Amino acid sequence: MQTALDALLSGTAADPVRRALGLDALDRQLRPLLPEALAPHVRLANVADGRLVMLVDSPVWHARLRLAAPDLIDVARSLGLEVREVAIRTTREPLQLPAGSPRPQARRSGGPSAATEEALRAALAALGDPAPGADPED
Repeated sequence: MQTALDALLSGTAADPVRRALGLDALDRQLRPLLPEALAPHVRLANVADGRLVMLVDSPVWHARLRLAAPDLIDVARSLGLEVREVAIRTTREPLQLPAGSPRPQARRSGGPSAATEEALRAALAALGDPAPGADPED
């Protein structure tokens, strides 16, 4: 089975779903290695051209991540990434919901249609990943 890093680095721009899944898996590997106070406020956005692009949820965390950037580069290199720099972007949206918070409503009323959900399940199945909520033993 391919590792998340292998999938990310071997993917093509024509396969955005696989790339997004790879970035998410890599994010889950990187964040636990960050300082405990910083990790909940940081999310990996992209890896491209020797640069880690990170999102933070406020200017305070932007400054703290900037100070931790050399350590983050070392951590990324220890995972096999060839990175030289960290680019940090600040967003106004929270990066993670607090535990127990309800999920935000979809922008369209009613959420995704049944056809959309089925298409996403089919795309995940084509990638060889189980659909969310599906029993992996099936």
